Amino acid sequence: MYIAAKNRYQNMVYNRVGNSGLKVSALALGLWHNFGSVDSFENQKAIVRRAFDNGITYFDLTNNYGPVPGSAEENFGKILKTEMKPYRDELVIASKAGYEMWDGPYGNWASKKSIIASADQSLQRLGLDYVDIFYSHRPDLETPIEETARALNQLVTQGKALYIGISNYNGAQTKAIAKVFDDLGTPFIISQPRYNMFNRGIESDLLPVIKQEKKAVVSFSSLAQGLLTDKYLNGIPADSRAKKSTSPFLSDDQVEQTLATVKKLNEVAKSRNQTLAEMAIAWNLREPEVVSTLIGASRPEQIDDNVKALANLDFSESELAEIDKILSEQNTIKW
Repeated sequence: MYIAAKNRYQNMVYNRVGNSGLKVSALALGLWHNFGSVDSFENQKAIVRRAFDNGITYFDLTNNYGPVPGSAEENFGKILKTEMKPYRDELVIASKAGYEMWDGPYGNWASKKSIIASADQSLQRLGLDYVDIFYSHRPDLETPIEETARALNQLVTQGKALYIGISNYNGAQTKAIAKVFDDLGTPFIISQPRYNMFNRGIESDLLPVIKQEKKAVVSFSSLAQGLLTDKYLNGIPADSRAKKSTSPFLSDDQVEQTLATVKKLNEVAKSRNQTLAEMAIAWNLREPEVVSTLIGASRPEQIDDNVKALANLDFSESELAEIDKILSEQNTIKW
C-alpha cells in the first residue's frame, strides 16, 4: 500500500489560478508520453508516486493519450484506484476533448455531441464521478463557439467538471469564448498553450487577453520536446524522442537547427547553477499568468530533477536580456 511522503508540500510552489479559488502546483505531470498500453505499468505507478511525493498535485490527461488512444486514462484510473484513492481530494485531475478519439464524425473537434460523449467516456476510463478541470483541446472553426461553451458549461452543471479550460486557442478565440462563459456563469479559469523559449507567440497574443480576463495559463512543451535539456548537446541519442518514429513533433532537423542556441543557453543556465531544463522551466514560470508548467517523465528520477527548478525562479534583468539576445539569433523552427 502506497503511503505518500509526509513532507510532500514542503518544497512545491502553489499558485492561484487567475481570480478563482483554485491553486495548482507550479509543476504539473502530463501523461502524454509513457502512460499508454505499450508502456510499463509499474513504471507509470512509480512516476505518479514520485510526482505526488514531490508535491505535484496537478495531473494532466486527454481522451486520446496512449497509445492506444484512451489507455493513459485507463492506466491512470487504475493507479487512482489502487494507489491514490485516499488522496483524491488532494489532486487536480484534468482531461480534454477535441482531437480524434474514435471513428466517424463525432469523435473529434468541439461539437456538443463530441464533448459530452468524450467527457463521459473519460470519466468511465478514469473511474471518477468528476474531473477537476475539463478542457476544449482545440478550437473548432466549424462549430459555433457558443455551442462549445454551452457543452462545457453543461459538464459543470451536471457535476462532471469543477472548472473549465481551453487549449490551443489564440487570443481572439479566447476573448470570444470568455464572453460566452461570462454570460453563462461558467467557471472558466485556465488556458493551456504551447510555450517555451523557442515558441513565444503567446506573449504578444494570448497573455494580454489572459491578464485582461483575469484567467491563468498552464503551459505545455516547456522543454520543447527535450530540445531545452542537455540531452542533445553532444549529438542525438539513439533512444531520444527525435529518433522515435512514433513522435511526429520532433525531428533530427530541429535538433540541428537549435544546437548552437542550446549550447549558449546552457552556459547561462550554468551561471545560475541550474541545468538547462531547470532554467527553461523557471523561465516559463517567470510570467505571472503562467501558474503551472507541464512536465513529462519516462522515469521517476526525472521528476526530482525538474522540481529542482523551483529552487531558483528569479531572473535578473541582465540574465533575461542575455537569453533574449541568444534567442533573437535563433532561426525560426518549423514545428
